[in-house]
Amino acid sequence: MSGSDRIGRRGVLAGAAATAMSPAFGGARADTGDWPSKPVKFVCGYAAGGLTDLFARIAAEQLAARYKQPFVVENKTGAGSIIAADFVAKSAPDGYTILFTNSTAMFQNQVIFKSVPYDTAKDFTPIAMLSAGKVPLCIHKSVPGNDLAALVAYAKKNKTSFGTTGIGSLAHVFCMKLNDTFGLAMEPVHYRGEAPMWADLSSGVTQAACSTLQGATPAIQAGNATPVAVPTKTRSRRLPNVATFAEQGATHPYFLLESMVCCVAPTGTPRPIVEALSAGMVEMNRTPRLEQFVDQFGLDQGAQGWQDFAAFIRDMGPLLTAAVKELNITPQ
Repeated sequence: MSGSDRIGRRGVLAGAAATAMSPAFGGARADTGDWPSKPVKFVCGYAAGGLTDLFARIAAEQLAARYKQPFVVENKTGAGSIIAADFVAKSAPDGYTILFTNSTAMFQNQVIFKSVPYDTAKDFTPIAMLSAGKVPLCIHKSVPGNDLAALVAYAKKNKTSFGTTGIGSLAHVFCMKLNDTFGLAMEPVHYRGEAPMWADLSSGVTQAACSTLQGATPAIQAGNATPVAVPTKTRSRRLPNVATFAEQGATHPYFLLESMVCCVAPTGTPRPIVEALSAGMVEMNRTPRLEQFVDQFGLDQGAQGWQDFAAFIRDMGPLLTAAVKELNITPQ
């Protein structure tokens, strides 16, 4: 079976999964009844201060004001969000326990770990998502040039280390696919977070790295890092002078992979509650708080509702999973 056939088959499976995860929003709009009549728990699979956590906290703040009930964020970290996801998957589907996580937990974890105690297609219903923004590929100032060709030329002549935010991350995929595309031997160096990764790039320990624009900005402003490519169809509004991978000859579909943070409920959560949460998060886009957040992280748009989330699952999910499988990672 060819690579395109495998991706096509996964696309069919992911489409079925997206349909299974999508609430049936047909017919008349129902009332949420007495929900919420007590505090709602937002379980976040990642530590405080990151994109996922901040999305959860802004949503909690806005929804608490709207419904006059506490919306409490609880950080359950560890095992790539598996602990948090498993907890929510096994919680009552009553609208009082909601998961905030990201695309890694939704897709890549199935490949990275030997055993995942939840099934994203069967155990969760999508509520809302937030694109993680452009993830620029940056090179250290010691690499002469300011485009992807500069990195390729350097890596052909020098030992080159490529910083990533973890095994199976987008940066890991980009590193290995750049090696395949241009005949390079760059070595991925995996970190537990962005801060140490960018610190090592800034000091020249690594020669390239890739993660969020927010994380990269201090290194860029200090003159230690130069953004050379973005994995998007069009250029980033925050980095208009940086060409896309495709513009520079890296045209494989994996160079268009996107990551996101998201909000899901246990399957079986009443449709009106899912609809109300989704609508509430989309309405946040009109608030100064979210506008500031979107600008701070260099995002191109705010929260997207369950329909867009289901489309992401259908279109991007199979590519993310296939890309990580091709890394031939030994499951942890």
